[in-house]
Amino acid sequence: MSTILERFEQLHPASQRLHQRAARLFPDGVTHDIRYFTPFPLYMERAQGARKWDVDGNEITDYVMAHGALLLGHNHSQVQEAVAEQLRRGTHYGASHELEIQWAERVQQLIPSAETVRFTSSGTEATMMAIRLARAFTGRKTLVRFDLHFHGWNDNVVGAPDREGVHPHALGIPDETLANVVVIPQNDPDTLRRTLREEEVAAVILEPTGASWGTVLLDPTMLPLLREATREAGALLIFDEVVTGFRVSPGGAQEASGVTPDLTTLAKILAGGLPGGAVAGRREVMSLIEFRVGDRRDFGGRIPHPGTFNANPLSAAAGGAALGIVATGEPHRHADALSRALVRRLNELFRREGVPGCAYGQASMFHLVLGADCPPPIDDFTWDWQGQPGYHLPRMSGEAIWSLRRGMLNEGVDLMGTGGMVSSAHTEEDIGRTVEAFSRTVRQMKDEGVL
Repeated sequence: MSTILERFEQLHPASQRLHQRAARLFPDGVTHDIRYFTPFPLYMERAQGARKWDVDGNEITDYVMAHGALLLGHNHSQVQEAVAEQLRRGTHYGASHELEIQWAERVQQLIPSAETVRFTSSGTEATMMAIRLARAFTGRKTLVRFDLHFHGWNDNVVGAPDREGVHPHALGIPDETLANVVVIPQNDPDTLRRTLREEEVAAVILEPTGASWGTVLLDPTMLPLLREATREAGALLIFDEVVTGFRVSPGGAQEASGVTPDLTTLAKILAGGLPGGAVAGRREVMSLIEFRVGDRRDFGGRIPHPGTFNANPLSAAAGGAALGIVATGEPHRHADALSRALVRRLNELFRREGVPGCAYGQASMFHLVLGADCPPPIDDFTWDWQGQPGYHLPRMSGEAIWSLRRGMLNEGVDLMGTGGMVSSAHTEEDIGRTVEAFSRTVRQMKDEGVL
């Protein structure tokens, strides 16, 4: 019987050949860190609904969903039609257009903090602008963020803490930049209050469901505490809703929690599967982008924000169409129910197989840990953060993660790391097939001594 790795190589020869070509062109042969895979990544050629097909003809049930951008599934007919219609009209006018207004009106309708909106080309750009706005508005330098929370790859948000303070885990970041960043544990209100008291804080930024799209869950009492504490300290509160925006609810995590930040960063679902991001927030803060004099070349007293592809017509068409469907709430009801069912059935499977670990999640996002004991469960969908010292979850070994992902791909299921995103295009049959794929993969991992 072939091992998981051997079967992976047997099933995907065309992907292996393409990767050999790619390795001569790109660092590591990939164009996004998350697509790095050993022994090689898979190459796709088409997608529809909850499925995609690789270059070897393998049909795959997809839980990556464009890294979380596709709540509606691949190639949704209304989004496809909107993009096709705009493509006939033109891809870029180098000018304003009505679609950008309609797109922003959708954002304003759904996101509680969105008094005004500024479009960018990505979530990283949105985060860069939000941090700059906060520093300009408050006249302060210090940014507070939480350990393991992901905010893109700009210099302010890729430092990691140790006992001596903040040090970069990425090359090329000046110490002077990180001198103005404080990283603290996410479920530690005492450290938060002390930091706000001792530092001149411009803003606190976080993923409102917890680190890495909820892999480490946030204590739900932290959001109202953050709102109160930042307001008292004169600091701004920034929600990074690049992943959670329009997914946790039509209005994102802020609508679901009832806590409204000063600024919100958005991307992914925002643009309906095309490139696009946005900063939304309080009018008085966002007004710092506005020209204050007649000469358009005078950047004094404001924050400049050019961008060739900001609110480009194709992204605006896709985003407007997607958010129109999001506004109904129906995609969430469907995807959330399926995600909850998947988590419940996976936990039943792990108990039945005697495998240490658990599945858990929020809304249509799910995560799992295998090969390590989990915290006490509240129910089959979440765990008790109070049962953990500090804010850490048990970690899967690197060997287990690679083996799980290869094994699931062999079974025709693509995960996003150790979790995934359920879309409105998934079905109960997809969930059943996914659980069966997990069952076969877990058994083979046990046979190979990985679990």
